Amino acid sequence: MMTDNSQILWNRAQELIPGGVNSPVRSFKSVGGNPFFVERGEGPYLYDTEGRRYTDYVLSWGPLILGHAHPVITEAVANQLDLGISYGAPTTAEIGLAERIVDMVPGVEMVRLVNSGTEATMSALRLARAFTGRDIVIKFSGCYHGHADPFLVSAGSGVATLGLPDSPGVPEAVASQTAVLPFNDFAAVEDFFDVNGSEVSSVFVEPVVGNSGLIPPMDGFLKKLRLITERYGALLIFDEVMTGFRVAMGGAQERYDVLPDLTTLGKVIGGGLPVGAFGGRRDIMENMSPSGPVYQAGTLSGNPLATAAGSAQLDYLKKYNPFQDLEISAGRLVDGIVSSLNDVGIPTIGTSVGSMWGIFFCGDPVYSFEDAQNTDIGKFQLFHRACLNRGVFFAPSPFEAGFVSIFHTRDVIDETIEAVRDAALEIS
Repeated sequence: MMTDNSQILWNRAQELIPGGVNSPVRSFKSVGGNPFFVERGEGPYLYDTEGRRYTDYVLSWGPLILGHAHPVITEAVANQLDLGISYGAPTTAEIGLAERIVDMVPGVEMVRLVNSGTEATMSALRLARAFTGRDIVIKFSGCYHGHADPFLVSAGSGVATLGLPDSPGVPEAVASQTAVLPFNDFAAVEDFFDVNGSEVSSVFVEPVVGNSGLIPPMDGFLKKLRLITERYGALLIFDEVMTGFRVAMGGAQERYDVLPDLTTLGKVIGGGLPVGAFGGRRDIMENMSPSGPVYQAGTLSGNPLATAAGSAQLDYLKKYNPFQDLEISAGRLVDGIVSSLNDVGIPTIGTSVGSMWGIFFCGDPVYSFEDAQNTDIGKFQLFHRACLNRGVFFAPSPFEAGFVSIFHTRDVIDETIEAVRDAALEIS
């Protein structure tokens, strides 16, 4: 139940902001009710404007590996504030963040900083098309690569179909250059390349899908994508906006030992501040303006606050290497949630990769977005509300991955599992 104050805030937001939110993922339309308004965050917790505390498994949709308001991040930002917030001119901090990314991400030899994950993916696609001289891009259903026009497409009918617009305002001519295939279905990829291989510029993929719930790649799938793109002269592009520094120090490309031609990264490299990047092979990246003819620009790219926070987070990760502990925490959480729900007769499966995790309210394995459609959305809605009422904040969608931070210790995870057990009994 919203209090009078919460309702006032919600009414104000809806009057001024479309749908009351500045990003659709913050809406509670998928789960019912209205979103709460955050006052502050600390460690693994969020506190709303009413003073209620929530254990947070959204973590700003992934980047807060160090939790909320970690001193390493806040001190880096505070120190930069004394020096200025934006210059519109080169800084040593941009070089420092670029050096860290190149050092830590195996497939990146050069990198361009931008302002968001969407800017990163749209720029990488433009670069891929220019480098190959081809137009068609392959993506996979359920993978989200930002809201640029070429990526807002649906598969239409059939297994391998050139896309149709998935949003008003996306021209059919643009969408028709995007082919949408089922994730983990390499036979569909082969079939498409057999017919259209000479026209394919690139294959875009979330190497571990995080925007359909968590869906890992099947054994060999990513390596097969690497081989077929090399065979046809197309580029393999890993969208690691979610998986970067989440599934391993060097992202999914390190974990699965597959080097893409280009990599896109998001707010994780800014410690949660707005930032993005795309990078990859030197011979490809040197085509970017002003070195080459492919134009991309951003007045605030490489913003000093974001580069300071990002460098601080990456330095912490490299120094303390918390990835094994993070993976243990994510696995413990998933096991506890799944067993709690199955124990009361609610069919549930779940998995984790690194510090990412996800569950589906179904009994069969999920290998693709098409499989994910079998999840019981109504049951998830009840579960989400019951957990929220007990101070546990999961993503307000049945098709989003969750995350843990270094502050999600065993005690915090066990407290969450207790709340989940109570919620499971309530909805069973």
